[in-house]
Amino acid sequence: MIAGGPCRSGDDDKCGNGDCPTVYATPEPGMLAIQGYDVTHPTPKGESVVLIPEDILKEAARARGWL
Repeated sequence: MIAGGPCRSGDDDKCGNGDCPTVYATPEPGMLAIQGYDVTHPTPKGESVVLIPEDILKEAARARGWL
């Protein structure tokens, strides 16, 4: 896990369910696995589009040394 995951406190639970969107490292170079919100958008078979809060992406970028 790079960023996100279980919320740290009641005030941190922006998702309202105790488990916020999460960015995960994968064994494949340059690839991140994203847990997020389902959206209605047509995608090719085996693909999906998810929304995650911008601050989670920024946290992941900092953790990877990109910012």
